[in-house]
Amino acid sequence: MVRNSGTDVPEFLILEDGMNKLWFAVLAMAIAAPDVSAQFQPPGSLGVLAPDNIKKPRPKAPFDITGAWLHAGGEPERFDPPAGFKLTAEAQKHYDAAQQATKEGKIYRNDIGLCWPAGVPIMMTRVWPISMIQLPTAIFMIQELMNSLRVVYLDGRGHTDPEIAVRSFNGESIGKWEGDTLVIDTTNFVDEHHWIHDRLGIPASDALHVVERIRMQNEGKRLEIEYTLTDPKLWVGDWKMVKHWNRVDDRDISEVECLPDLNEHMPSVHSSDNVREK
Repeated sequence: MVRNSGTDVPEFLILEDGMNKLWFAVLAMAIAAPDVSAQFQPPGSLGVLAPDNIKKPRPKAPFDITGAWLHAGGEPERFDPPAGFKLTAEAQKHYDAAQQATKEGKIYRNDIGLCWPAGVPIMMTRVWPISMIQLPTAIFMIQELMNSLRVVYLDGRGHTDPEIAVRSFNGESIGKWEGDTLVIDTTNFVDEHHWIHDRLGIPASDALHVVERIRMQNEGKRLEIEYTLTDPKLWVGDWKMVKHWNRVDDRDISEVECLPDLNEHMPSVHSSDNVREK
């Protein structure tokens, strides 16, 4: 074991002079690891499941979203852009390439089909149900496909500084109540393999900002979510759309994994760049 700057590192990880890349990578990981806590609250704050946080006095929520919900039939699973939409040059390249691939009977950048997480917003509109558990401090949303977890924080915290945020496909969701509406503001997304409309070739960047306004309808049996999507790196202006979910009391979610072997029919699985042992 070699000690350097207070960090113990096995001798086999120390390379010759001028070839210390691996050592620096290990040291960087050791230094950066504690910074992951910056994604959460400052020292002394409470997690959303801490009993002392849950029991803090708060106004009663206008509705309880707890239950299983299924995106309404007849509505598109993807988030179609509005009429007359304008893309930036970066997004236009993807869009044009996707249109050309479709004409040729091919699939462009089929990340979701190859089991990359769909992420927000598509995570919300799959043909599998979402189980939601509402607490005073947070709402936990679990999509059955890939059991993708989304947490909506309701305990008054703000967004993590984007300079130190741990970015994700589902982003960081901060919720608040405005009258009878739950408003969820989501930022801090990843900037690769994340799509607003994968079939049309419209990607999302790390500048994506999603605002959802959720209302309960039909005596608690239906949800309406009004979406506002902005991403100044990829398109101009706001994109707005409204989608609906029905409560499904006879459904539980189970473990449903997306596995590459399920997609053997897809040409991209057999790409020469995809080296797989037999």
